Amino acid sequence: MPPSSADVLVLLAHPRLAQSRVNLALQRAAQPLAADGRLVWRDLYALYPDYDIDGAAEREALTRARLVVWQFPLQWYGLPPLLKLWLDEVFGFAWAYGPGGTALRGKDLWLAVSTGSGASAYHPAGHHRHFIDAFWPPFEQTAALAGMRFLPPLVMHAAHRAAPAEIETHARLYADRLRHWPDWPELAGLEADTGCQVPADERPHDPD
Repeated sequence: MPPSSADVLVLLAHPRLAQSRVNLALQRAAQPLAADGRLVWRDLYALYPDYDIDGAAEREALTRARLVVWQFPLQWYGLPPLLKLWLDEVFGFAWAYGPGGTALRGKDLWLAVSTGSGASAYHPAGHHRHFIDAFWPPFEQTAALAGMRFLPPLVMHAAHRAAPAEIETHARLYADRLRHWPDWPELAGLEADTGCQVPADERPHDPD
């Protein structure tokens, strides 16, 4: 899939998308935006079944976008393995962060996440022992390091048990958010992140 000049780049990372209820519904709901050229999808597990990520293609797609969306099921409180590898391979020193690493500065990062557990599990009295917001700091800091603005995530809990009508409502909300970004009321007072100052000696020089 070649990079696109669309404003919105969605990186979809679901290891078993064909069996997904929520993520397939999100994709279907937002498909008209892709047809209109507003959005481009990159289904990472379809693009890289061998996990051999084309860093140059991914960086070009990122450079062209203004809103970067990570759409994924939360797994062990973090990213699915291929999306984590994508982050390791693509958000490089002196490109995404560090001296000269300004390629992503000024862009927005938005998470569209599904969970297997219900909302009550993400509570001090639940078996995950924390509110869902407690799991966002690593993502928020990743955005900050790259000078990106971290937007409030969109979460669908209990993805395996949600009623079809509930999933449809959530998918419509997802598409509506994408269609109207950046004109979201909650973003009015959300300032851009200028990035974190990383010393030039943070990483060793590549060997000759």
